[in-house]
Amino acid sequence: MAVLGVDFGTSNSAVGICVDGVAQLIPLEAGETTLPTAVFFDFDARRAVYGHAANAALIAGDEGRYMRALKSLLGTSLMRERRTLLNESTDFITIVGRFLAELKSRAEAATGQRFERALSGRPVLFHSGDPKRNAQALVDLTDCYHAAGFQDVSFMPEPEAAALANRATLRPGDLGLVVDIGGGTSDFTLFRQGSGTSIDILASHGLRLGGTDFDRALSLAFVMPKLGMGTAIRHAFGDQTHIAPNAIFHDLATWQKIPFLYAPDTRRAARELAQYAVEPERLGRLVRVLEEEVGHDMAFAVEAAKIAANAGTAAMPEIDLRMVAPDLRLPLYPIAMTATLNDMAERIADAAGETLTQAGVQAGDVDPLIFVGGSSPMQVVETALTKRLPRAQVHRGAALTAIVEGLALASQTL
Repeated sequence: MAVLGVDFGTSNSAVGICVDGVAQLIPLEAGETTLPTAVFFDFDARRAVYGHAANAALIAGDEGRYMRALKSLLGTSLMRERRTLLNESTDFITIVGRFLAELKSRAEAATGQRFERALSGRPVLFHSGDPKRNAQALVDLTDCYHAAGFQDVSFMPEPEAAALANRATLRPGDLGLVVDIGGGTSDFTLFRQGSGTSIDILASHGLRLGGTDFDRALSLAFVMPKLGMGTAIRHAFGDQTHIAPNAIFHDLATWQKIPFLYAPDTRRAARELAQYAVEPERLGRLVRVLEEEVGHDMAFAVEAAKIAANAGTAAMPEIDLRMVAPDLRLPLYPIAMTATLNDMAERIADAAGETLTQAGVQAGDVDPLIFVGGSSPMQVVETALTKRLPRAQVHRGAALTAIVEGLALASQTL
């Protein structure tokens, strides 16, 4: 029976199988082999839609609840908390399970095969700073696959799958370092190319830091001050002031926490802040974001500006916040973005260095340096890593599909 390789990503997901020793990616939508890891609960139609349809519903302003970056919730208490959606009491095990079931159903429809077993990618470390959460995340993800209807699921570290997919870039005996910068984690695998198609994994390491963290940092630095973060709030009695509480702004800058901010108590708290604000226009914007539920629209605007500033395709990249205020467009110059993200890039480079240390390998022995993952094109990350690995030649694998290609190849041995 065929095994379905599943790359369940923070931002995008993909599936594939192995046919006659060759990885075959399965289209999940018309002409698309990747699907945004997003779900929209449509309140009018009383149903959930997934992927591009979920993004389209959000952009169209349909009445409902949008969720993205669900993978980042694995291992947290939120995964098993009950909440009501479409008049149904559910939890995120079920929500993620239904997304995986959608991948399974589309793969079966496209291939005419039935998939009861899955080989899933996983970060090397879901939670690099908390072993208990890291272990719980794997339990959670296993339960999600079972909820999706898979009878059995095995796991493979994502950068090891990417190494398998990129083995043709090395000559026998070469050392390659895979750097997988995903939406929620950064993962590394050091491997040596063997003879033929074999590879030897020397070390794998991971860090809970990825593209959504870049978005969050940019949002906190450039967007949230325009909504009142860091501004003064008058006391109800007297002339004293205090700084607006940070928690609401930090949650609003975090993809996976945005849906939880549309509760009545949060909206009420924002209105009270605006009432006593020294700069009421800024806090008024916060109220509007919560009342009109455009938090995800802002997050997409930050992400789009990040991509444009990194690619250098726009003369003046902007964070377009006209959904908040008609004239609110914030320049995001590449030099400012680099300064904001540089410390994160250095942390990623440190984690890559730890991978070499674990294997007892010197930086000068590594070649090539293989970037995969949706956030791998970030120049600030490449700069930080090439400083540590000056002799390594940069190779860019298939950013969004290298992991699923490797999973598909590995599935033939299960």
